Amino acid sequence: MWYGEYHHTLDSKDRFVLPAKFREKIKKLKIKKFYLTRGLDGCLFLFPQEIWKRLEEKLNSLDFTKYEVRFFNRLYFSGAQEIEIDSQGRINLPQHLKEFAQIKKEVVIIGVAERIEIWAKERWEEFYAHNRKRFEEIAQKLF
Repeated sequence: MWYGEYHHTLDSKDRFVLPAKFREKIKKLKIKKFYLTRGLDGCLFLFPQEIWKRLEEKLNSLDFTKYEVRFFNRLYFSGAQEIEIDSQGRINLPQHLKEFAQIKKEVVIIGVAERIEIWAKERWEEFYAHNRKRFEEIAQKLF
């Protein structure tokens, strides 16, 4: 499980360093591959290979004759990239995903249980400011 909020800056090669806590967990769990794709709400989703494969099976089991299934799978999988983290814990953001998430220089990396989300700093701040007041209201509906 991934937790926390971390702020980083892209280097000149569009890379950022994963937070130290995430790198420690990756090393401990011996995770070799990740998958990066378009996320929801304007962010990117980063999944460890094991979680990605589970999600892939679930999405592939849906009825492809339904328009919504085809639509979602097209956009979701066409944006996906297999990612390897380099020896210094850096991830390179492909241009098409950087554009999708409107990432320029500063990113916010948040742990959301089984996935990591990567946000443009401005988009995260806007999302958080708009939704933080709804947190309790949504909690009441969920529980």
